[in-house]
Formats: sequence, structure tokens, C-alpha cells
Amino acid sequence: MTVSTPARIRIFDTTLRDGEQSPGFTMGAAQKVAFARALEELGVDVIEAGFPNSSPADYSAVQTIAREIRACTIAALARCHPADIDACAGALQHAHAPRIHVFISTSPLHRQHKLGMSRAQVLEHAVMGVSRARLHVDDVEFSAEDATRTEREFLVEVFEAAIEAGATTLNVPDTVGYATPGDMRALFDYLRSHVRGAERVVFSAHCHDDLGLGVANSLAAIEGGARQVECTINGIGERAGNAAMEELAMALKVRGAYYGADTGLDTRKLLATSRLLSRITGMQVQRNKAIVGLNAFAHESGIHQHGMLKHRDTYEIMRPQDVGWEDSQLVLGRHSGRAAVADRVRRLGYVLDDAQLDQLIVDAKALTQTQHVVTDRDLQRLVEGEAFGQGWRIAGMRLADEGGAAHARVELSDPSGRHVTQGAEGEGPVEALFAALSHATGVGFVLETYEVHSMGMGADARGEANLSARIDGELVTGQGTSRDVLQASAIAWLDVANRVLRERQPLREAVVA
Repeated sequence: MTVSTPARIRIFDTTLRDGEQSPGFTMGAAQKVAFARALEELGVDVIEAGFPNSSPADYSAVQTIAREIRACTIAALARCHPADIDACAGALQHAHAPRIHVFISTSPLHRQHKLGMSRAQVLEHAVMGVSRARLHVDDVEFSAEDATRTEREFLVEVFEAAIEAGATTLNVPDTVGYATPGDMRALFDYLRSHVRGAERVVFSAHCHDDLGLGVANSLAAIEGGARQVECTINGIGERAGNAAMEELAMALKVRGAYYGADTGLDTRKLLATSRLLSRITGMQVQRNKAIVGLNAFAHESGIHQHGMLKHRDTYEIMRPQDVGWEDSQLVLGRHSGRAAVADRVRRLGYVLDDAQLDQLIVDAKALTQTQHVVTDRDLQRLVEGEAFGQGWRIAGMRLADEGGAAHARVELSDPSGRHVTQGAEGEGPVEALFAALSHATGVGFVLETYEVHSMGMGADARGEANLSARIDGELVTGQGTSRDVLQASAIAWLDVANRVLRERQPLREAVVA
């Protein structure tokens, strides 16, 4: 039996260019360089470092990345304009493996309304762009912007001209996320069979996610013969974003027998890279995000937990360690079942009879009314019969802006019911509020994430705050809801603080039955 070697898919990361230019994701030069190093460690093939002619800051960032990153091809973007191309050449002059990426719109909609050009003019600019880029570097990528809405015969004509001018990679962008997987596979099949010289170039796909099909379309392009995929960490990018690298890479790994293709990524570093991007941009991924979301390998449902305890493959199609997680999580919450609680208690070294286990489950369920999950420490205290107090609670709060500084004064009820009042100031109301809470409770921690959003609409809308902190290596999360978003933030902060205080209380020596 002959086993074929999987096709090698180049990963072209455009987080620093397409991703960074989208609203809310702007990065500083130092942040770009730090993230480029992470991409190098991850093992991406090409890093699109930026658009040098767009600003002096972008030029400088591309120049620094080109100088410092040695294990990847460094690409810079240019329109088919001489000034853009020459700026790329200047920024890339110290790159170990430079690539100039030139593009021009080709669809009738863009030709008419964006460029005001005829087919012949677009063709002329494409040839000029590729030819000029080849004067500077040997590796030139050409993109036909809005390719999926371009007439097929014209796309063939433009690509043939780009090859003759010296392009080494031809990119087929689904610029507005309009295509379907069937469209993408058929288009790549058509181009590879109709473009003269197709065997001399690498075909690439760049898919946006406007219809939620970015990854699916990228996989379909691979089925059609694409051997480079352009994507971003966490799927960031214009509008709804780009194909998410972590999802694409793991789809190829998990379904390798189907696709017959794989990447050169060290997928164990996907989670760390995702989290670095979140810290840099301040934009967190949703909890249920595939691969890198907090719930990606977490199970709370009793039915799912029971299956996981029997055989993990019942509810997981990949190992969490393969993408950077330490392990799966059987989260004990209000939906957890008897089997999961029994297993967790047994792992903690306790042996309970049926009546004791039943009581523990009742107590644990009651605890989920005031906190979202029940930790091992919580279970230990419940087994040992310790009652949980109510912890610190908000009794009142006042915020004011005086002389350019924000002031917060909080009144709290401590676990014994005594009231404590404390004030603090900060550069903004949230900073001042959290400082006052810290002074009042004696608890301090550095936030890793902080998010607020609205629940509901109109007069019934409520604010929800979610935050997390890494304490002794463990990620501790808190949540609060209120009609006032700052009060919701205070409740979420105290949710974490109360957990920290419980963790500090010494446990009695465990007695194993």
C-alpha cells in the first residue's frame, strides 16, 4: 500500500497588515515586532509585515521586522504604484527572504466605481507593478483584488500577464467574503487548468469572513489546488475578519486523511500566540471560539462529562495539548452531573458514600448561585463541612471626575456583615473604582482581561462585566451584571476577590474515609 505525502500548505500570516488595519486593532511598532517574533516561533512561512507607503510608522515597523526576523519570508504590501513598490523595497532591504506583494482590483464593480479603469488599463498597471517589484526582489506575489467577482476569462488574462512579468505567487482574494466553498474549489480548478504557466507559480487564497465562510472557503481552495493560504490569528481583519489561522491549521491536522495536506506550524503554540494578540490589542476572543476560546475544551454538561470520563474521544476530536492547552476542563457548574463531581472528589483523595456525595452535590449546586464554577478548593471546603460566607458585597458606590482625575468611593459589606468605606483615584473611573475596591478588601491582582457589554435592549438593558486575572498560575474569572455597567464591573471584581480570599484560608488536614 502506497501512502502519499501530505501536500505542504504555506501559511501566509497577514495579522500585522490586514488584521492590524481594521478598526480597534492598531498596534505600535514595538508590539508589531513582538508579535512577529511569536509568528516566527509558531512557524509561519510568510509574515506580511505591513504597508510601508501608508505611513512612516508602518515603514519603520516593516523595516525593523525585516531586519530581525530570519526564519520567515517577510512580505510588504503595495498597490501597483511605483512609489508604493519602491517603499516596500526600501523597507525590505535587510530582509533575509523579502517578498513584495502587489495588488490591483480586477472585478467590473471595482474597475468602474473604485479605479475608473478599463480592462486594458488594469492589465497595464498589473504588469507594471509586477515588473517593477521584480527589479527589487525575486519573490513577487500578485493579488487580483475582488477576484471572486471578476470575470473568469479576464482573471486568466491578468494572471497570465503577471506570470510573464515575473510573479511567483498568484493570490485569489475573496475580498468581500462573497464566495461559497463550491465557488472557491471550482475557481481554483479552473484557474490551474486554464492559466498558461500555472505550474510555475504557487496559487494562494485570501478569504474574508463576511458570511462566516472564511475558513471553509480556504479549505475548499486547498481542495482546488491552492498551496498557500492567507489568514490571521484569531481571524482578525477588515469588517468580519479573515480566515482564522488556528481553525485552518487544526482542520488540516484533524482531517488530514480527507484533505491530504498539512502546515509547518507548531500548533502547540497557537494558544500562546492568540493570547499575545489579545493582550496587545485588548480584544479578547469569545469564550466559545474554536481552538483558542476558554470553552474550547471545557465541559460542564453532565451528559458530556460522563462521556469524557468514560473515553475522551466521545466529545473531543483533538488533544487540547496539541494547540497549547494544559488539558481539558470538566467544569463543575449548575449543569454538572453526579459522575463529574464524584470523579473530581475521588481525584482530590476523598471517598464518600452515596449520602455524602448527594449532600455535596446539593451544596455545590447552591454555590453556583453566587459563582459560575466550583473549584477543587471549593469542593475540599464543602467536603470538610465549612460554610461559605457571602464574601464582600457592594453596599454603595459613588464616582466623580474632579480636576481631571477620577475619584471613586465604595461602601462594602464584608463577610461578617460590617460596612467598610474606602476611596481612591485613578486616570479613569474604572481604574479608580478597582483601586478603591483593592484598598477596602486588602486584595490586589493584575487584570488579564476586562470586558463590558450590554445585555438586552432599551429600558430592560443591563450591563455585564467579565474580567480575569492570573493568580498563582491559575486563570480566575469573575462576572457581574447590573443596570449600571460600573457597578457590574465592581461586582465582577469582587467575584474574583472573594475567590482569592477563600483560597488564602488554610484548609484543615484532609481526612480520607
